[in-house]
Amino acid sequence: MTKLEIEYIFNSSPKVLYNRLSTASGLSEWFADDVFVKDKIFTFVWDGVEEKAELLGKKDLSFVKFRWLDSESEEYYFEFKLQIHEITNEIALIVTDFAEDDEIDESTELWETQINKLKYILGAV
Repeated sequence: MTKLEIEYIFNSSPKVLYNRLSTASGLSEWFADDVFVKDKIFTFVWDGVEEKAELLGKKDLSFVKFRWLDSESEEYYFEFKLQIHEITNEIALIVTDFAEDDEIDESTELWETQINKLKYILGAV
């Protein structure tokens, strides 16, 4: 497994962006067809297929970290981290994920597609 860290720049309010990364309603706008949450378990639905992830941690306007429940190892997770550039006030969204060595390009392309959808929804295209 290879750790991926991909950075995307947003011109958006940190609060609005964080809401899209940390809530079921926000994630269902761009990340999955639908999202349900019970306690710390988020259920993501794509084309009728459910995948469950545990919320490992979050800090307001800073980061949200999940782990897929069917992951073969507890060391693999995906995370959304926000960093505000002090000079430009742009927000860097850093996505951390893990992919098999032969799936790195596919995984990166998937994140590109999803993040572009998020930018479109936020009007940050």
